[in-house]
Amino acid sequence: MTAPQGPESEPFPTHPPVVPIPQDPFLPKRRLQGIVNLFPGGQFLRYLCVGAFNTIFGYISFVVALTLLNGALPQRFMYLTVVVASILSTPLNITVAYFGYKFFVFRTQGNYLMEWLKCFAVYGTGMIPGLVALSGLTRVLQSLIHHHAVRLHVLLASVESHLGGRMLATVQHLATGKAMAGYIAGAIIIGLSTMYSFVGHKKVTFKTKSAG
Repeated sequence: MTAPQGPESEPFPTHPPVVPIPQDPFLPKRRLQGIVNLFPGGQFLRYLCVGAFNTIFGYISFVVALTLLNGALPQRFMYLTVVVASILSTPLNITVAYFGYKFFVFRTQGNYLMEWLKCFAVYGTGMIPGLVALSGLTRVLQSLIHHHAVRLHVLLASVESHLGGRMLATVQHLATGKAMAGYIAGAIIIGLSTMYSFVGHKKVTFKTKSAG
């Protein structure tokens, strides 16, 4: 037997739904605020500026070291030469990055030696995987460049026709044989390591000072 339906009776059951509908859409306020706090606008914008400078500076120092080593080592050892060039340029790159993060991004006071050592530790945790990836990526790019050598020579010939002087000599040097693979691989790995470094420095190197 069903209950009689009066003119004011509701066609739906009166018990509450099984799954309550949250009042705040999409994300709870605490979780959303936690995500926002990880990337404060001003600090993250300053990091992007310093990170861009560090990437350019780090790549230039890597190219200088690699160019000097290319004059002394044969190109068949390029997959090892890039590792040596990265190791030689790393201490200077880390020191320059540390001062940029300290004075411009996180703006901490004092504690220079400890923060500098922590900065090396943060970069050190990603250095070995980065060197392995650098060597492997160089060999992959060498194989690809060798496979598409004819097309690349045509492309480079069209580019060189619009250059002259020192710029032409630089392009010809970078694009000689398989040496170009090392420069491309270095640019990719340095860019990825710059992205990784922000989280490490925020959570480790400058954690105590930046939390306030």
